[in-house]
Amino acid sequence: MAFDGITIHALVNELKSELCGGRLSKIAQPEKDELFITVKTASGQRKLLISVNAGLPLVYLTESSKPSPLTAPGFCMLLRKHIGNGKITDISQPGLERIIDFTIEHLDEMGDLCVKHLIVELMGKHSNIIFVNDNNKIIDSIKRINASVSSVREVLPGCEYFIPDTAHKRNPLDTDTDGFAASVCSLALPLSKAIYTSYTGISPRIAEDICHGAGVDSDMSASELSQNERIHTAKIFLNMMDDVKSGNFSPYIVSENKNPVDFGVIETSMYPGDALTPCESVSEMLESFYAAKSGISRIRQHSADLRQVVGTALERNYKKLDLQSSQLKDTDKRDKFRIYGELINAYGYNIPEGASSFEALNYYDNTTVTIPLEKDMSAIENGKRYFARYNKLKRTYEALSGLVVETQNEIDYLESISASLDIATSYDDLVQIKEELVAAGFIRSKLSGGKKRPERSKSKPLHYISSDGFDIYVGKNNIQNEELTFKFASGNDWWFHAKKMPGSHVIVKTDGRELPDSTFEQAAALAAYYSVGRAQEKVEIDYVERKFVKKVNGGAPGFVIYHTNYSMNIAPDISGVTPAENA
Repeated sequence: MAFDGITIHALVNELKSELCGGRLSKIAQPEKDELFITVKTASGQRKLLISVNAGLPLVYLTESSKPSPLTAPGFCMLLRKHIGNGKITDISQPGLERIIDFTIEHLDEMGDLCVKHLIVELMGKHSNIIFVNDNNKIIDSIKRINASVSSVREVLPGCEYFIPDTAHKRNPLDTDTDGFAASVCSLALPLSKAIYTSYTGISPRIAEDICHGAGVDSDMSASELSQNERIHTAKIFLNMMDDVKSGNFSPYIVSENKNPVDFGVIETSMYPGDALTPCESVSEMLESFYAAKSGISRIRQHSADLRQVVGTALERNYKKLDLQSSQLKDTDKRDKFRIYGELINAYGYNIPEGASSFEALNYYDNTTVTIPLEKDMSAIENGKRYFARYNKLKRTYEALSGLVVETQNEIDYLESISASLDIATSYDDLVQIKEELVAAGFIRSKLSGGKKRPERSKSKPLHYISSDGFDIYVGKNNIQNEELTFKFASGNDWWFHAKKMPGSHVIVKTDGRELPDSTFEQAAALAAYYSVGRAQEKVEIDYVERKFVKKVNGGAPGFVIYHTNYSMNIAPDISGVTPAENA
């Protein structure tokens, strides 16, 4: 579900009832593209999160807090100077645009009453927070956009603020049956596309919902609708717009297999009733639905530098392995040269002087071979030449065999770190992975003699409870895998890992009890889910008592060997396992 104009309209109604009349008591900027504002209202403090992250723009009220940087960014300081302790007098949305306009009254340096606007544009990668004066001049923005970035509109201090009309869409709140027919039914496009490309604020999902409610195929060309279909579709559309104008909203989250997949604020006919979870507010709906996605988006941003380091090292090692493997393959003919030398020494007395080749019986396999010769060399010299070539290829083989193993081990190690980055859930997880990369020499430590060592990561393994009450722990990176397996687990605990692929070590604490089959399956499912095989239908999992798992001598953290194990194929579905409350 897109964060569309209808959802924003419902959110604006909620924000107006909660925040209008309140004063801005705290303004923070936890991220470069995010504001966290505390508003004092008659009913108490309210916290407002505004994010214009290109991948996940959001606005909602929340009960949680976010840590702020020690030094506030320039845009945050500017807002504190101008509208700190300012009063929110209005919150509006132009038409059904994906824009929220906060009107704020404040006293200037002379004590005169002034009005400013904090305009939040929620438009995907073009999202922005723009600070505007009452004359519609931009004071500043959280993202400055110059002409080299956008030819449509500059967003710079001193520029005039306006909403670019690049799509030339109509306002759906101002239309009627005739207007709908003129805008939509004249287009030779699929009906759903004709609806969302004709009106602002209408997402593809809302357009599909309208078609479904009207009982019309959304893929049918809008220009081919019958008169009755046009009238019925227009009626469904206008009824929905009446609900929007009257504020008749019912926020809900749509789930499939217990996983949130969609949300909405207008009654829908597309999903069965048991798939809908009602929410008390639009903010609750947005915060609940996007909590995990927002966290993943932020973690991916913070991990970008680490991913680049790992990706560059992997690419270099892939190329190195290809070259080494190619050179190693060239040494396959070394034994042939040795045999040629031996056969020349054995039958050399029969080789006439100046011969370019001769045939001999290979006594290793009783076949006849033709051996090329250098005409200007004697038989003995030709034999020495083949032995020299054999010895050179033998030395190359011995050297390359070790190098190929080293390179493959480094690739395995880097792929395991890449897998750790994929399952990282917090900044502390990234700190621990960075510590590992520094220790492994992939990142230079910035410590110098007089500097204090930075605080180490507080990241901990994931903790789950099986349906039978057994504690299951999942390492999120190689350091945690090492500690879980060799420091935390006891010899009779059970150890799980995806077979022949990077993934987490999973430990089940037995406390001397025998594990039921269901716990074995749930632990295996966790090992499958927290591996690079997560997207596969089934993953093969090895499991064994911890006492049979041994550390590789001189190996990288988390790399182990085991020889006696059981295996099972299982789907990476962890819906039956409960995260521990203190995890």
